[in-house]
Amino acid sequence: MLMETGRVKVLIVLAHPRRHSLTGAIADAFAAAVEARGHVVEWADLVAERFDPVLSEADEPDWNDAHKRYSPAVQSEMRRVERNEAAVLVFPVWWWSMPAILKGWIDRVWNFGWAYGDDKLPLRLVWMLALGGVSEAAYAKRNYSQAMRTQLEEGILRYCGVADARLEILYGSLEGKAECEAMLERARSLGASF
Repeated sequence: MLMETGRVKVLIVLAHPRRHSLTGAIADAFAAAVEARGHVVEWADLVAERFDPVLSEADEPDWNDAHKRYSPAVQSEMRRVERNEAAVLVFPVWWWSMPAILKGWIDRVWNFGWAYGDDKLPLRLVWMLALGGVSEAAYAKRNYSQAMRTQLEEGILRYCGVADARLEILYGSLEGKAECEAMLERARSLGASF
C-alpha cells in the first residue's frame, strides 16, 4: 500500500466553516508533521470546495445494483479517495458526531458497491481527529466517547472494511488556551507517529 518511495499518500478531509479555526490549525499541525516524515498530503476542504452534502436520487444506494454509476461529482470524489492510501478526517464534534457536511460526504461518496457491500472502501487506514469542546471527564460522565466510538469507528470505518480505524478525540477546545495548545501538540504527535 505504500508508494514505491515508502511514502504514504494521505487525504486530509477538513470539515469546518472557517479555514482559520482551531480545527483548521489542528489539521495543519497534523499535516505538517506527516509531511515532515516524507509522506504526501492532499487536501479536501469540504466547505471551501462547496461540497454538496445532500444525498439525491442519483447517489442513493441501489440495493439491487452493486455496480450503480453514481453522479459525476461523487465519482470525482471517489477518484480522489482512490489516489490516496490513507485518509484523516478532521472535524469539530457537533451533537456528539461530525458536522453535516462531513456526514453528507460519507453518505454520498462512501456508497454501496464501492465502500461497503461486496467491495470495501479502498483505504485500509482512516483516522478521525475530532475536536471536543469540553474535557475528557465531561465526556466520560455520560459515556459520550464510547457512544462516538461505536457510531464512528464501528458503524462507519470498520463497516467499510477499514483495518486501521481510529477515532482520536481531542478534548477541551472551549476550556482555554492551555487546552488548545495541548490539542495542537497532540495533533503534531499523531502526525509524527503516522
